[in-house]
Amino acid sequence: MTEQLFRDDAYARECTAKVVAVNDRGGILLDRSVFYATSGGQAGDKGVLVSEAGDEIAIALAVYDENKNVVHVPAVEGSAPEVGTTVTARLDWDARYAHMRMHTCMHLLCSVLPYPVTGGSISGDTGRLDFDIPEAVLEKDALSEQLNGLILADHPVSDDWITDEELEANPDLVRTMAVKPPMGSGKVRIVKIGADGEIDLQPCGGTHVRSTGEIGQVVVSKIEKKGRQNRRVRVTFA
Repeated sequence: MTEQLFRDDAYARECTAKVVAVNDRGGILLDRSVFYATSGGQAGDKGVLVSEAGDEIAIALAVYDENKNVVHVPAVEGSAPEVGTTVTARLDWDARYAHMRMHTCMHLLCSVLPYPVTGGSISGDTGRLDFDIPEAVLEKDALSEQLNGLILADHPVSDDWITDEELEANPDLVRTMAVKPPMGSGKVRIVKIGADGEIDLQPCGGTHVRSTGEIGQVVVSKIEKKGRQNRRVRVTFA
């Protein structure tokens, strides 16, 4: 399995790696990578692979294969490097950092709206979550004010690990109804906002900033009714 360096350091922008395989679709597999692969509603990273000679291969997207290896999808078909060669995997940092900021913002939205989450996505400068909410009136300006208050408070963001058994004993930690946290390896990553997770505490495999102040000002741009109890809340950077 690809060593996923972003799990230990979401701020790592590049790494050296060895090409271990090229799949039948031209996807490039490395022994280690800083690229986040599409999962949990967060879009995969893009960037470049740079050969030792300085040649660049543009990577349009990172995804997982069936064995949970990170597959780097070239923007141009047939441009994969030779297996066994060494490359530098370098992120499009601006795009990744926007995902980190917005993903942390989505956790703040969960703290403001303490309802089960039925879906969501993070891409570019926009994020959205769907909530299972009984009949209620949600106001964009009020939600924006609450989110920006938490952002300006500059709460610390950290992560920890608990065992599969600890998660099973605390099912209320899981907010998402459609996407379940990855289990089976014996441990599950928990993301905390606030010194003790008092703002938000839930399993998450995505990338996050170190403090809420890094998010920057946001705006709740749209609230949609997607069913009798389903409310879709969209957030953008101001």
